[in-house]
Amino acid sequence: MFTQVKRFARSCSAVAMAAVLVLSGMPAAQATVPRVSGFLPPIGAELPMGWLSVNTPLEIGIRRFSVDFRGGIKVRVEANPADPGSSVRLRVIGLKVVGVLPAGDGSRQDGGTITLEQDDVDADAPSVLRLIQRNPPRYEQILRLTFTMTIDQPDSRREPLVLVTKAPAELVGELTQFPPAGDLHQLRNPVDLVQPDDPDSTIATIREFPVLLDGR
Repeated sequence: MFTQVKRFARSCSAVAMAAVLVLSGMPAAQATVPRVSGFLPPIGAELPMGWLSVNTPLEIGIRRFSVDFRGGIKVRVEANPADPGSSVRLRVIGLKVVGVLPAGDGSRQDGGTITLEQDDVDADAPSVLRLIQRNPPRYEQILRLTFTMTIDQPDSRREPLVLVTKAPAELVGELTQFPPAGDLHQLRNPVDLVQPDDPDSTIATIREFPVLLDGR
């Protein structure tokens, strides 16, 4: 894991710019966010973070896969009226990560790509960054995400399968600085994905989602 973090940190800036800034159309020169030590980030700051998740266990129907996801997420810092002195809200304004399904025996259910994207504007800004200790600084970052999952298998001659989260995913990480520097975030509860017109039938499940986020 430490080797992966080091490699990830070296390449994260490029990943974040390619995967997130392209989504928002924001020039790279505007993406600089001052690093905060012991305090909360300024209101209005926009932060792209690289995203790496290795060996993510994914269930699609009765099949199980291990998928690596790479891409980025972008958040905007907003005031948290409920706790203005110790926390801020984070509004997700961009999310796109891509994984590759492993090719197996050549059946139509093998191979292809899986893309996770923000499915709509984050109207409620439910994600939070909380300062839980000032000296030395410690933060808790909770990212609550809804997204679409598009499974595209070109060789299957089928249309891409588009799923949505049945309930928001909740990624939790403990940081010693903000923006995070390759810090691990874990999924609080499994995430079920369903077809938009059939919300009662689970098609895919993410039971674990170890995500390294880096905003440097």
